Amino acid sequence: MNVHLLTKEASEADKTADSTAVAASAPHLSIAVVLPCFNEALTIGKVVQDFARALPGAVVYVFDNASTDETAAAARRAGAVVLAEPRRGKGNVVRRMFSEVEADVYLMADGDGTYDACAAPALVAKLIDERLDMAVGVREGVTKDAGRRGTVLATACSTGSTPPFSVGTSPTSFPAIGF
Repeated sequence: MNVHLLTKEASEADKTADSTAVAASAPHLSIAVVLPCFNEALTIGKVVQDFARALPGAVVYVFDNASTDETAAAARRAGAVVLAEPRRGKGNVVRRMFSEVEADVYLMADGDGTYDACAAPALVAKLIDERLDMAVGVREGVTKDAGRRGTVLATACSTGSTPPFSVGTSPTSFPAIGF
C-alpha cells in the first residue's frame, strides 16, 4: 500500500484549493457527499450548505438514522437528498448509504459540523489526480462535544501527533474518501 502523509502546513495550503480544481480533474466523475445523522438538527443545515459550496457538482445525501428531532427537515431545507434508515446504529446507516447511492467518488462526513468542508476539494482532487482508492481525514481543533459524548476525546486521541489527513492507495479500484 502506498501511503502519502500530508503535513499540517501542506493541508492548510491545500484547503485553499478552488473547487473548480476538482471539476477540472475529472468532470465526468460523479461525487456523492454522504452524511449519516442522528439528532443533528442544530448543525446539519450548515454542514449540507458547506459541502454543497465546497463541491458544487456533488450531490449531498443525508441519511437520517431514526432521529427524534428535526434533522431530516433541516437537511431538506438546506438542499440535501434525505433518506431514512430506521435501524439505529452507524453500521446500518453506512451499509444503506453504499447500497442506495451510486457515485464514482464518495465523501463521508458526520452531520455534527466537526469536519471542515473546505478541505474536501483538495482531498477529492488528490484522490482523482493520483488515482487513489481512499483518502482519510482526521478532525482537528475539536474542543467541544458537538452533541456526541466522546467526540472530543476521540479527536484528541487521534490527533496527538497525527497529520490532519493522510491519503493512501490499495490494490482495489473502489474510490472512497472519508473525513
